[in-house]
Amino acid sequence: MSVAPANARNHVQPDRLRVELGARSYDILIGRNLIAAAGEHIVPLLSKQHVVIVTDANVAKLHLEGLEHALAQAGIKVDSIILPAGEATKSFAEVERLTGLLLDMKIERGSTLVALGGGVIGDLTGFVAAITLRGIDFIQVPTTLLAQVDSSVGGKTGINTPHGKNLVGAFYQPRLVLADTATLDTLPRRELLAGYAEVVKYGLIDEPEFFAWLEANGMDVIEGDEAARRHAIAVSCRAKARIVGADERESGARALLNLGHTFGHALEAECGFSDELLHGEGVAIGMVMAFDLSATLGLCPLADAARLQRHLASVGLPTAPGAVQGRFWSAERLIEHMGRDKKVKDGRIGFVLARGIGKSFHPAHVDLAEVMATLETAIAA
Repeated sequence: MSVAPANARNHVQPDRLRVELGARSYDILIGRNLIAAAGEHIVPLLSKQHVVIVTDANVAKLHLEGLEHALAQAGIKVDSIILPAGEATKSFAEVERLTGLLLDMKIERGSTLVALGGGVIGDLTGFVAAITLRGIDFIQVPTTLLAQVDSSVGGKTGINTPHGKNLVGAFYQPRLVLADTATLDTLPRRELLAGYAEVVKYGLIDEPEFFAWLEANGMDVIEGDEAARRHAIAVSCRAKARIVGADERESGARALLNLGHTFGHALEAECGFSDELLHGEGVAIGMVMAFDLSATLGLCPLADAARLQRHLASVGLPTAPGAVQGRFWSAERLIEHMGRDKKVKDGRIGFVLARGIGKSFHPAHVDLAEVMATLETAIAA
């Protein structure tokens, strides 16, 4: 995998990263105003000059017309489907509805889906692409920071069920990821912060220098400094591409990307996968709990756990369940949710823990009494 330098012609060229997966390899392009140039990047990938854009009602108002125009200008036939916004869209009902709409259009295996939106749209569209006509191509055009640095890369697609998050899905790689940093200008601050939690995660896994860079420059990323944003997205995507290239189906190292997620998914499940707690907010709280548990077990210096909590709080991310107003939390209920996690093996919950900033490891099977104590302390904070 390599990063192409940003060169100036008439405009700044995008950064180009490569996810190396043999015949399923693909590029990640990162730059400003890439949606306007989408046709030139997408046309070479099409076996049939027909795409169906899948987006949600919020994103459609902001970016759909621009993408439709760019693709039409390149000679591509474009259809669009607008779904409801929100985590509830990652459901069997919406899979059935979207699949039915596509079949009504009489799409062919040569058609391509384009996921225009955040993680919900990307996950749902990728899953539908994997199962419709036994597999058609799809392209990711992520419009949130979280999707640009995490969910659009790596081929994890799927939906939620009442049993838990992302328990139904498929590993199915996109043909291209087109990350237009200009879309972040229209993102609500809360969504930006939620995505920033996933950026921080990469520093915590195995890049302590990046975490230190974020401590110095994180607010620039959030406040809209273009160079800072582009750097943070590129480093995050490079880290994820490296891990996915080595372990596509999460049989080993890729599990490190779940740092904070076992705790975070349990919090999300308790909130019914609603906007009461965004995914990235749950991850932020979950990472703090993972480091606190690591420190309690004597694995991680207390100073590193405090350093993580301090940085997340400094940018405005929640660091304890109490940040969700008006909700009563039960440690026992959260443990129940964890027991349904897809990473449970032989009835044991596998955690990603840490020996310090940039020193995460997996699997860690922990006495549930220790997990319960960590949850109770966090709930009381």
